[in-house]
Amino acid sequence: MPLFELLNEMSPYLLLGFLIAGILHEFVPQKLYRSSLSHNNLRSVILAALIGVPLPLCSCGVIPTAMSLRREGVSKGATTSFLISTPQTGADSILATASLLGVPFAVLRPLIAFVTAILGGCLVNRFDNDDNRGVYTFADTQNSKSFVRKCLGALKYGFIDMLQDIGKWIVIGLIVAGLITVLVPDNFFTAFNDKPIVNMLIVMLFSVPMYLCATGSIPIAAALMLKGLSPGAALVLLMAGPATNTAAILVIKKVMGMRALLIYLSTIIVGALGFGLVIDYLLPVEWFSGTVVAQSADCCSAHATAWWKIASSILFTVLLIIAFVQRFINPHKHTTMQKSFKIKGMMCNHCKANVEKNLAKVEGVTAVQVNLEQGIAYVEGYFDSQKVVETIENLGYEYLGE
Repeated sequence: MPLFELLNEMSPYLLLGFLIAGILHEFVPQKLYRSSLSHNNLRSVILAALIGVPLPLCSCGVIPTAMSLRREGVSKGATTSFLISTPQTGADSILATASLLGVPFAVLRPLIAFVTAILGGCLVNRFDNDDNRGVYTFADTQNSKSFVRKCLGALKYGFIDMLQDIGKWIVIGLIVAGLITVLVPDNFFTAFNDKPIVNMLIVMLFSVPMYLCATGSIPIAAALMLKGLSPGAALVLLMAGPATNTAAILVIKKVMGMRALLIYLSTIIVGALGFGLVIDYLLPVEWFSGTVVAQSADCCSAHATAWWKIASSILFTVLLIIAFVQRFINPHKHTTMQKSFKIKGMMCNHCKANVEKNLAKVEGVTAVQVNLEQGIAYVEGYFDSQKVVETIENLGYEYLGE
């Protein structure tokens, strides 16, 4: 079945990518992400793009991270650059792209994310520049951890936290890809082969408002290419799908302003269409379709799947089950928290960590615990509730009451 064949192809690279993501999270000081990004210049924009490309944050996880960066002094242009480059790709999705779509796609995805991020950041600096930056208050706690604790933290982050965040979307992506393979006629997109821009606009129409993670979009793009979608249109899906969604659009408008939002969306849309046309008209089609066709041929042949791919699929499935069990079965324990705050918009562990970190900075707060599934923050101490609410809303979330 297509689902299991896709899983066997992606699992080894997903596991390696999650490990790399954990290492980046634990061993690269988070202070580094903020200390060099506060200026309204090209250097800050380029650094933000470089930092964002390998980070494994989805379009929901990148929003609170970027808003936190903004509040702690990062310029608006650098924040925009980070918002564009980060969700399009990551260490895990680069490897998974190579496994299903080939090395050229795996090289071009981060390169295009980098270029479009710089373009968007520079445009914001040029047309929406301001000096209303927050105060740098971040305290780097990673240096206090021992090497062993960092190693354990990397494994937990990569194989538990990240799987809890995007595992669902990878599974959905695989299922959608399998359904596309079975249900969509083989010549569905070939009717528009002489008009690639039509293919791209159709894909763009669904990609911008929809949530897709960078890794979960890969099997969908591969399945659509096997049905005749052009490589350029597949790139539109791989760019616009992970880069933004309706929730992200609303938050960016609220925190960054309408002008920054329009630049952000225009950069993603124009960049996706532009690079898609470059791929379809200027680059050899064999670079992009050859690997997909070969993978399809391998899946349909009688050759046995390599044992290490099967073992990787089993390990990935087991880790996915463990992550889901820990997230959904482990109930919230009763605590002595003084107040609870209902919050709308928290979607992943990055959101949870950002809320806990920022609420802990409110004067008088002694402890914070967020229940992600219920969307509730439990706050203890003697504090001004209005300041807690303001912190929640400044991060881009919606306060629903106590």
